[in-house]
Amino acid sequence: MSAASDYVYKLPYRNRVQTLQKLFPQLSVDTLKCVVAQECQRRMKGSHGRLTTSEAVEVLYKRYTNSISMSEEPGILIRLSDENGLTPALLARSIIERHYQKSDKTKPAKLLVSTLMKNTALIDDRDLAFETYLCLLEDDEYGPIAEATKQSVGYEYEIRLRMELEKCRVSFLHEEHLRVKGYDKTPDIKLEIPVAVDGQVINWIESKALFGDEEVHRGYLKDQLYSYWNRFGPGLVIYWFGYVEDLEKIHQNRIILIRDALPMNMIFMEQNS
Repeated sequence: MSAASDYVYKLPYRNRVQTLQKLFPQLSVDTLKCVVAQECQRRMKGSHGRLTTSEAVEVLYKRYTNSISMSEEPGILIRLSDENGLTPALLARSIIERHYQKSDKTKPAKLLVSTLMKNTALIDDRDLAFETYLCLLEDDEYGPIAEATKQSVGYEYEIRLRMELEKCRVSFLHEEHLRVKGYDKTPDIKLEIPVAVDGQVINWIESKALFGDEEVHRGYLKDQLYSYWNRFGPGLVIYWFGYVEDLEKIHQNRIILIRDALPMNMIFMEQNS
C-alpha cells in the first residue's frame, strides 16, 4: 500500500488513478482514488498560496481572456490547470474572483463566488460559465460536485456499518441519537453494550470512507478520536479503503483499534456471562 502512496508523487496530475490501476492491480479503485486525493490535498495545501497571489492570478486571467479572444477550443481553464498545478476547480474559482473583481481591486464576496461555483448558470459571462462547468466536472478533489460525492460516499459507508451491526444484533446509538442527547463531538456509533475485539473492549466505532495514512490519522486523532476516547473509552476506527501498517503505534497508550472492515470476531458481553 505504501508503494502506491510513494509512487503517486511521480505521476502527472491528471489520470493518475488509471495509471496506478495498471501498476497496482491488487488494490481497489476506491483505495487508489483516496491515495490520489490525499496527495492532491497535501500538494494544494503547500502550493495554493503561491499559485493564487494577485500577480499569479492576473497572469492566468490574461492568458484565459487572450485564449477566448482567439476562439480556442473549450477546456481553456483545464489546460491552464495542467500547466499551472492548481486543480481545475481551484483555478476556476480564482478566475471567477478576478472576473468579478471591483475597480479598486477588491475581491468579490466569498458567498457570491461559492454561489456561482454551485450554479455556473448564474455567471454573467457565457464562456466563463461553460469553462467553470467543465472544470467542476473534471475535478475529483475540489468544488461542489467533488464535495457532494465525498459526502455521499461517507454516508453510504456509515449506513453500511449500521446495517452490518444490526445484522450482527449489536445494540447501538448512531450520531443523530447522540446529538439529541446533547453530545457535541460524537462518534458515528456508540455501542450500548461494549464488545471485545482481539482482546480489547470497544465502546464506539468511527467510519472513515477513505485510506488511512499517518498524516490523515494524526489529524483525526487530534480533531476527533482522542475526544471520543476521553469521553467513552477505547474504540475502533474503520478505514474502509485500507490503511498503512503500524498505524496503531502512534496512539500513546490509548486503545483505538484500526481495521478496514467491521470485525466478525466480536465477543459479546452476554457470551461471557
